[in-house]
Amino acid sequence: MEQPGEEFGPWLSRQLSRMDMTQSDLGDRLGLTRAVLSAWVNGRGGPRDETKRALAELFGIDAASVPSRTTAVSPEHPRRWHHRPAHADGGREYGNAATFAFDADMSVLAREATQNSLDERHDPSAPVRMHYTLHELSGEFLTDFLAALRWEDLRPHYDQAASAEQKVSRSLRAALDDLETRKSLLLLRVDDYNANGLTGPEYQDGRFAAVVRRQLDSHKEAGGRAGGSYGLGKATLWAASRFGLVLINSTLSEPYEGRTERRVIGRLDLPWRQVGGEAFAGPAWFGEPDSEPAHKDVSRSWWASGDVVRSLHLERRDEAPGTSFLVVGAHDASGDAEELQDLHEKLVRSLADGFWAAMIGGRDAGPLLDVRVSALRNGHVVIGEERVDPHSRHPALCRALQCHLDGRVVDVLTSAEQVARVEVPLIVTPRKGQGRARDKGREHRAVLLLTPAADTDEKHSRVVCMRGNRMTITEHRPRELPLGTTPFQAVLLAGYATDRMGEDVDLAEAFLRASEPPEHDRWDRTEELTSLYERGAVSRLKEFRGDVDKAVRGLVGRRDVNRARGPAVLRDLLKLGVPAAAQRRTQSFPVVQSVDARVDDAGAWNMTVEIKLPDAEDPWLLTPVAKFDVRSGGRPVVDWAELVASVDCRVEAGDLVVDPGVRTAVFHGVTDPRTHPVHGGFARLVVEVQKARGGVN
Repeated sequence: MEQPGEEFGPWLSRQLSRMDMTQSDLGDRLGLTRAVLSAWVNGRGGPRDETKRALAELFGIDAASVPSRTTAVSPEHPRRWHHRPAHADGGREYGNAATFAFDADMSVLAREATQNSLDERHDPSAPVRMHYTLHELSGEFLTDFLAALRWEDLRPHYDQAASAEQKVSRSLRAALDDLETRKSLLLLRVDDYNANGLTGPEYQDGRFAAVVRRQLDSHKEAGGRAGGSYGLGKATLWAASRFGLVLINSTLSEPYEGRTERRVIGRLDLPWRQVGGEAFAGPAWFGEPDSEPAHKDVSRSWWASGDVVRSLHLERRDEAPGTSFLVVGAHDASGDAEELQDLHEKLVRSLADGFWAAMIGGRDAGPLLDVRVSALRNGHVVIGEERVDPHSRHPALCRALQCHLDGRVVDVLTSAEQVARVEVPLIVTPRKGQGRARDKGREHRAVLLLTPAADTDEKHSRVVCMRGNRMTITEHRPRELPLGTTPFQAVLLAGYATDRMGEDVDLAEAFLRASEPPEHDRWDRTEELTSLYERGAVSRLKEFRGDVDKAVRGLVGRRDVNRARGPAVLRDLLKLGVPAAAQRRTQSFPVVQSVDARVDDAGAWNMTVEIKLPDAEDPWLLTPVAKFDVRSGGRPVVDWAELVASVDCRVEAGDLVVDPGVRTAVFHGVTDPRTHPVHGGFARLVVEVQKARGGVN
């Protein structure tokens, strides 16, 4: 990657500081006045070619390095750990509180780390590419890594931090004991490509400082569309490390100090401790000692060589911008994944569950995300690179979104492969001080997609809700679904997830975001929501949920409840045909007593029907009739593919014959799918028994 050089003035000033040299010292050595050097440093001029050669000789570097100013020109400073001194007021932190906001679970880490990368997508025309690599080290591989990490310098701090009685101290002691006895260490590297990288200065505002130097700084720069990049979620990286230790290698999308590749630093989060009679506050950083007077001896990031990043297991695959995070001593605190194979499977499953929508592309745009997972042991492949395939785990959900993105949706479902689309209103409450009194708010039209569930779906009949860059927030089962509803999958797209532009979209995105807790896992009452928005904001969320459920019921079938007669499932889904005569107080004609039915793989209704009959002296000759229930017009009659007598009856020429004195009879029937006006799973069935033409009695 060709990199533009840094401006000469800042470059020269920084190199002088690195070499503990003043402008006066440089002037004396090169025979230059302070006025000339001041002009160079302040960007009012620059050296001639012969002076550049003199500078190169003085700095002991290649002559080409001065004009390019894209490589380090002063001697490499030794890397070391800098531990933050304890607070002068005696305050103590026994751990990073942000890490306790999340479980140290691989699925949580996958969700938060991947969402951060999506929020930092650099080129919007291409997907973010991510690689999760599990790497187990032992033997000389472990020894070499710990040496590169300066582990022996850290060990006294770990020992003291682990000696306290707090929860984090006990966890550290267990981690140290395991490392000592098992002689192995698990690394988890999370790489993203086509992301912005940790740009910005070392200490001031920017992506780098938000991740490395600060807590709870989200540094949102994604046009308002971020899910919360580098906010609380970044703590999951450190929470997933048994040692609270993460190493970082970033390729920047914009130069800093004239460089873009291999910006490396490490950060350690430990509780308060005393080592060698000196107290330390908590965090520590691994890097080069800063030579700037304001941050003298603080460890800062450095531009590492290829050999160094390889020794730290931070080597990146290509020059695309992005960041690699190495979690040292990775583990899954849930306890359900300990071996490499189990951890690999859990990562693949979690990524497919959380980001299937971002992996789907459409007619006009490709996917937002491509993710792969692999596992190594001492540099050798144990599990080859596996591309996370959302279709294999969530085929119906993927079909719903794919059809929406391709413009292949319908208003009413008539086949198993179709996707129905309907809009659902969300009323966004005005912000405090920005709306008129009693102003209800602005309407946003969210998009609801619904399709039949796949046979392999572990969960179904749910609504998956998302916003932003298709960030899944929550899922729920709609209320008051008709009993016997065909299993389905539904997707709700709100805010920016609708792929629309407009003020209502911006307002809806901000409103929903304010209703989410730090975990971004539901839309509900939050302090931010109630403090920023007028009264009624929580009610608008409840109304939105109710309208979503209502829209689902409208797509899968209405639910009618007669309070006097109970749930209408047997009248609505499998209606019992009761001729008018049967409504009299005394039964004078056979009626359907019960129906047990299902739709088979061919789309046919399979049913067992029980008939209740009045006492009679002559045989009954009845014609069973199957009809598809429709909302208007006549009910189309479908043919029987099979009609079999089961109990106290017989079939003759397609009619049912019941002998005198029989009060209950049972038959089995299968409809002919070729005569169905729609697929059997997309209509309700009505079963009637009618007196056959020319029948007895």
